[in-house]
Amino acid sequence: MRNNFTIPNEVLEIIEKLEERGFEAYVVGGSLRDILLEKIPKDWDVTTNAKPEDIQAIFPDSFYENTFGTVGVKTESLDETLKVIEITPFRIESKYSDNRHPDEVVFSQNIEDDLTRRDFTINAMAYSPTTRELLDFYDGERDLNNKIIKAVGEAEKRFQEDALRMMRAIRFAAQLGFVIGSETFEAIVENKELIKNISWERIHDEFLKIIMSPGAVQGINLLQKTGLLAYIIPELEEGIGCKQNGSHIYDVYEHLLRALSHAVEENHSLELRIAALFHDIGKPRTRQWSREKQDYTFYGHEVVGAKMTLEIMKRLKFSKESGQKIVSLVRHHMFFADPDQISLSAVRRLLAKVGEPMLWDLVTLRMSDRKGMGRPSAEPYRLRKFESMIEEITRDPISVGMLKVDGKKLMEMGENPGPRIGNILHILLEEVLDKPERNSEEYLEGRALSLQLLSDQDLRELGQKAKKEAEDADEAEVKEIQKQYKVKQVGKSE
Repeated sequence: MRNNFTIPNEVLEIIEKLEERGFEAYVVGGSLRDILLEKIPKDWDVTTNAKPEDIQAIFPDSFYENTFGTVGVKTESLDETLKVIEITPFRIESKYSDNRHPDEVVFSQNIEDDLTRRDFTINAMAYSPTTRELLDFYDGERDLNNKIIKAVGEAEKRFQEDALRMMRAIRFAAQLGFVIGSETFEAIVENKELIKNISWERIHDEFLKIIMSPGAVQGINLLQKTGLLAYIIPELEEGIGCKQNGSHIYDVYEHLLRALSHAVEENHSLELRIAALFHDIGKPRTRQWSREKQDYTFYGHEVVGAKMTLEIMKRLKFSKESGQKIVSLVRHHMFFADPDQISLSAVRRLLAKVGEPMLWDLVTLRMSDRKGMGRPSAEPYRLRKFESMIEEITRDPISVGMLKVDGKKLMEMGENPGPRIGNILHILLEEVLDKPERNSEEYLEGRALSLQLLSDQDLRELGQKAKKEAEDADEAEVKEIQKQYKVKQVGKSE
């Protein structure tokens, strides 16, 4: 057993000051767990037999704003994880009448009392940097090595104290790639209904941590197998055993999990991960058998799915911005992306409806959808072609609209309305394309004055020549975009 860990100076100084005043102090909880896993802790926790008023007397620049005795001590560290160190007194917790919070918190002078009240063995260890002693009364280090999540003491009692611990067990399994011990797993199954006593805000936080973990799919499956999913997102369970049509080899539920798996593998955003998990959630409610096709149809499942997703977003207390984005992704995930039959104007209309960032996210979601179907390629030719069309309509236009002067300005300078203005603007555009630094009001106004002296014939010839060169430049840029996406001017099938 290793007993010499690297502890940041900010934490060591706090422990030293507590010990100088005659108190015990240990690194504890998640920070110690991460050290043992050779990971960098996201925050640092210290526990002590000093009471809150003692801690604040030692650290005047601290704050105490909770009922559990935790005091936040500010440091001058530039490291975000070390700017505030949380110090919590040893404590004993009475019964939890509401399955959420202890009825009473009593401070203790015994570190074992404090470790006994904790949720899982991997979080119930304490380390003294001074003596280099690791206190491990519940074999937490062994469970870390064996990659197993076990409750401290009686699992059923731990979950009846705080029912959110059931989701926390699943979250740790998903984050760390661990399994849940059989007794702990069975206790979750037996006490699953207690999750109804937990606020949706707390459930929201744990759900997000599960979704953003490397084992997000494992986490959703564990929620389902323990029965918790039925209380949190029962809509997902409607897809279990819901057979799809010929293009799908998995039922709706497995397809959604596989889509999520691809989103996780690609390290996509929270919104894209949840959209991947929910994009076909409306299929079970829209499935009908078609005699004509001799197969199932799911017409309008994206509309129904968007409404279901909106209800889930409200229930899980998502922010308005994040929730609306996820709903929009589900609503529009069936966008028509066959470039053989879709026009640039149709892509422009979709762009106008959802915006450029959302359009790219829809393409990304489509890739997860395809991988969830078991397709070998997430990005086939049709999708690459569609991407090139998006790139084409969103690139900087090569047109007179980019110039620092316009027709109105030319008329203010004395030019009469008519074709001469168009010719002058195209000539100016050609010069700017050749040398972009010329796109200034001063240069263009001066050049326009000289062009106004030309005859109609000369101006027409120069204007037509300049227009042709601008069109050639525009076509060259489009070809470069198509080359980037490995597509041709004329679409073809996969």
